Amino acid sequence: MDAKKRLYDEFARHEPELLETSRWMYDNPELGNKEFRTSAKYVEILSANGFDVEYPAYDLETAFAARIGSSGPEVVICAEMDALPEVGHACGHNIIGMAAIGAGLALAPLVEDLGFRLTVLGTPAEETIGGKVDLINAGAFRDIAAAMMIHPATRDVVDPEFLAISHISVEFFGHEAHASSSPDLGINALDAAVQAYGNVSTLRQQLRETDRVHGIITNGGAAPNIIPGYTSMSWGIRAPTDERLDEIYPRVIRCFEAAALATGCRMEIKKVGHRYKDMRSDPVMAELYAQNSERVGRKMNFFGDLPPATSGSTDMGNVAYECPTIHPMLDLYGYPIVNHQREFAALTITEVGDRAIRDGALAMAGTIVDLAEGDRWEELQSG
Repeated sequence: MDAKKRLYDEFARHEPELLETSRWMYDNPELGNKEFRTSAKYVEILSANGFDVEYPAYDLETAFAARIGSSGPEVVICAEMDALPEVGHACGHNIIGMAAIGAGLALAPLVEDLGFRLTVLGTPAEETIGGKVDLINAGAFRDIAAAMMIHPATRDVVDPEFLAISHISVEFFGHEAHASSSPDLGINALDAAVQAYGNVSTLRQQLRETDRVHGIITNGGAAPNIIPGYTSMSWGIRAPTDERLDEIYPRVIRCFEAAALATGCRMEIKKVGHRYKDMRSDPVMAELYAQNSERVGRKMNFFGDLPPATSGSTDMGNVAYECPTIHPMLDLYGYPIVNHQREFAALTITEVGDRAIRDGALAMAGTIVDLAEGDRWEELQSG
């Protein structure tokens, strides 16, 4: 039987369980590094279908490595799990995870015949600290021939661009006083936060269109009649490349330093989680994925052929610096509904969400078959 036909038949056999699990995840979202029930669900499915599962893995409580195959190049398919606060699976990690597991289950009967090893890797905390960076540091991507995952979005793009990002927290320390009777005895930490926000807003005019700086005040004081002695902020600083991020990062930091100086506050800045790098898509895998996606009925676009647009960030960018990688984006056909909205989470368990699982799983699996059958491993670009 044709290898692709075997893939499709094998996926169809598992599809009902995958869609059921996607809906279970929608109803039971778990935050980064707390995906205990979700990772256990993933592991249960893979263990029951011939994978040798290490769980937990790489010193991360919710990470796992489900392996199959005895020889040949090793391919990693990343299965994300975590949800967002308040809006649940509004980034579609239920689709990502089920597409990854679906691809793994479809490929499992073929690995020995085609001569490659496959790992479905459970990757925690993409939305928070960047769990894939912890996995990189622990050796999960060492000597890997290729890595991939898919992601639901608002466009079909096989080689999307993602921005490098640094997350930081900023704290201002002043001195409380009665806001009406003794304001002169206070040092206003809220003024520092407001001034900092204004400084960043002013800086944005001098940044490039593809740079992004955005933040919130996470603690603005206790009561309006108390001069706030403490405030805190959370910020993301993004740029199209890791090198550009190095350029703009100190300029943003000076915005906070100036606010502290102007108000007399003490300031502390802390990096939160890992720095995410920009995305590099392997051109050979991107082309093969596009061909396999079209074969199952979803025509993919290449980033350069679309109108200019900026995107978010992902720790998969760090993986792309380690080994050949792709991270296609699959349209859920709901625009202006976009990622990180409750409405987007709802789309993930509709027919279009189910289709994204199917299309993504089969296109990833087909890409790996083509790499193995054509022995094209040496054509892939190193990280």
